[in-house]
Amino acid sequence: MVQADKLEGVEAIKDSVAYLENKGFENIQADIEGYETPKSYHKKGSDIVITPDIVAERAGIKHYFEVSLKSQTPTLLKSKWRFLDVLSRMRNERFRIITRRGHYKFTNEMLEDLNLKKDLIKL
Repeated sequence: MVQADKLEGVEAIKDSVAYLENKGFENIQADIEGYETPKSYHKKGSDIVITPDIVAERAGIKHYFEVSLKSQTPTLLKSKWRFLDVLSRMRNERFRIITRRGHYKFTNEMLEDLNLKKDLIKL
């Protein structure tokens, strides 16, 4: 999720972190209070900063997780997802999207627009 939507998504991130801990992920970093913040990426020539919602490891492979909630700025969210997908494929890592009930249609439409074939983690 983008910074503008971060306030309402804190609870979703906490639920997602609990889910990932139960699934055996380690070294969890999350973009919320109480957790180490994941590495941020700055877009050259602008003030846009991309920070993954959650970064975790399992079996020595780094996974990037994005919590998908309806957003007021879908174009910024699309560019963030595209960047994280390309970054994870370049480094042979994983990129997954976590969504909640009521946000499935929005998430699927975003993935269709980006031509990304992702299996959603539905909480």
